[in-house]
Amino acid sequence: MNLPSDWIAFVVALLASFTFTVPMRRLAIQTGMVDRPGPRKVHAKPMPLLGGIAIYAGFVVAVLLGLKNVPVEQIIGILAGATLVVLVGVMDDGGFLHHQVKLFVGMPIAAVLLLVSGIRADFFSNFIPGHIGAALDICFTIVWVVGITAAFSILDHMDGLCAGIAAVAAGFFTIAASMNGQTMVGTLAAAVLGAALGFLRWNFNPAKIFMGDAGAMLLGFLMATLGLKLRPAGVHFPLSWLAVALILGVPIFDTTLISISRSRRGLLPFSSPGKDHTAHRLSNLGLGHRGAVVALYGLALCSGTLALLLSHIAAATAYILTLVLVACALAAILRLESVPFERQAKLHKPSPTH
Repeated sequence: MNLPSDWIAFVVALLASFTFTVPMRRLAIQTGMVDRPGPRKVHAKPMPLLGGIAIYAGFVVAVLLGLKNVPVEQIIGILAGATLVVLVGVMDDGGFLHHQVKLFVGMPIAAVLLLVSGIRADFFSNFIPGHIGAALDICFTIVWVVGITAAFSILDHMDGLCAGIAAVAAGFFTIAASMNGQTMVGTLAAAVLGAALGFLRWNFNPAKIFMGDAGAMLLGFLMATLGLKLRPAGVHFPLSWLAVALILGVPIFDTTLISISRSRRGLLPFSSPGKDHTAHRLSNLGLGHRGAVVALYGLALCSGTLALLLSHIAAATAYILTLVLVACALAAILRLESVPFERQAKLHKPSPTH
């Protein structure tokens, strides 16, 4: 019996990530690659940081074993970009890089690797034909990859949050790709799903290991890549981008919240870590650590389900839904801004997790 490639990728990634996490935890402790407690952290003891390598190993093994007869140059581009962000993330976790290098060097270069391999957005070219539209799409691709990668990087601030949200999003990418017959996208998404779930077993509260920036950046880069590749069945431009945005709704919302909140306080959104994220504020509302994380899982499930439903509703209804969702998001931001949270100082020492 020939199993579908997405099932093979999922199982292989799940088992590989689950298994590799144990030696990575041991290696992190032996080499001192740990995240130490601090005023901006929610953990009370040093935590191993090399979980991202286990996620990476699970994904790579699954892709190499699960994908057949696909564009080799695109797979090379994806694996090259993934390898780059993991290396940059590990160096950042170890304190060997300035924290802005990953944002202004590592992530943009990873986006360029995708562009060279033939993976890019097709947004502006739908409005503006010719070279201008293509050039704008190249710029948009870089902004998209950097933005989503950074969004997952800063989402990694509570046990199980980043891995769980990535798993939910990857699950919806897998389903959407299957609905549209996109075998390559479905297999890649299934590999991410398996790798994230395998690691989540060790990362859910109380966590035994952190993924570090290596893992968070990797998941963000892969989510951005899947967003560029997905073409939802029955959903036409520009609503196809709404479907992708809904699947990635939680990290987009969290990044929007802290960007607005920190900018209002005179802070740089991506270099001012603190306990002001959505999960922190939900926890302060009485949900607690686990409750806040599970609530965001639920929000991700609802948002992803809406993405799948777009192909079954009229375009006019979808546009109205978009306006309603934006209004609800803004209202939620206003409400969460009124919730007490720990405010950062304008100048402080950067830390590897946000």
